[in-house]
Amino acid sequence: MLDALDRRIVAALERDARISFAVLADEVGLSKTPCWKRVKALEDAGIIRGYSTRIDPARIGFGIEAFIQVSIDFEVSDAFEAAVKNHPLIRRCHATTGEADYLLQIVTVDMMALDRMLREELSRLPGVRRTITSMAMREIKGDISFADAVGHALRR
Repeated sequence: MLDALDRRIVAALERDARISFAVLADEVGLSKTPCWKRVKALEDAGIIRGYSTRIDPARIGFGIEAFIQVSIDFEVSDAFEAAVKNHPLIRRCHATTGEADYLLQIVTVDMMALDRMLREELSRLPGVRRTITSMAMREIKGDISFADAVGHALRR
């Protein structure tokens, strides 16, 4: 678990990963070098896995977002997972419990592209037996602050 200082560092980086070390250090109450060492330790521990830019899919033409439950033949699960990792329209994939084996989050430009993706691409991935597609109407919550989540978990 993160200590209180690490939680403040993570929270600040979650808000703005482009923040300078000088500003970050000031915000969390450290000098620049100890702050840098803390961030480096968080990176080395794999807590901070990287830094990225969040793109609004709709603003670049991907107006359809769908969640697809996928049931597969398990003897080809490794091949299915490899294919999913290489597919550019699949944003996320989780192995799940329950009726389906996986839950995919995908984006497409429109309904025709979604239909084409389901029929010509997803259905042909290794081992796919069945899919159930749900359309996202609108996003209510898209992310969490893990620093806040750790703080919440510690209060329990």
